[in-house]
Parts: sequence; C-alpha cells; structure tokens
Amino acid sequence: MIKCPHCEVDLPSRECPECHESAPLEARFCCQCGAEMPLPESAAESGEDTVDFSERTLCSDGACIGVINEKGVCNECGKPYAKGAE
Repeated sequence: MIKCPHCEVDLPSRECPECHESAPLEARFCCQCGAEMPLPESAAESGEDTVDFSERTLCSDGACIGVINEKGVCNECGKPYAKGAE
C-alpha cells in the first residue's frame, strides 16, 4: 500500500509485475523500476487508452491549452470556439 506523503492516507495501488513493489493504481510505469505497467482492467474495458487525438479541436485562443468540447466552448478557459482564429 502507498501512503500519501502529506496526510499519510493509504492510496489505491497495485503490484508491479517486474519488481513487485507498490505503484499507484493508474500509473503507466512503475515508480521503483520504471517497468511499463499494464492498464488496470477498468481502463482496458472502457477503451480509455484508445483516445483519438486527431479528432480534437484546440482552443482558438493562442494562449490557452484547452480543447473545444461538445458544447463548442473550451474546456479550460470557457471561451467559445472562433472559426478562422487558428
């Protein structure tokens, strides 16, 4: 079990298949040995690792790192998408 370094609460973890140390539940790589961790079953079932980044629309505000959501506004700054501002 991994403990939070700030509040000492037990955090969800899983065992590394290589070194058998604890790693955070959603870790992609082991914190101890660097081995790639297989996806947790919940993520593998939901297809979480199959995001198609080519289908996203970036925020038209050049200073923002957000992506335009299904409502047509940026998920970071909340500004509406401005066509032709790329």
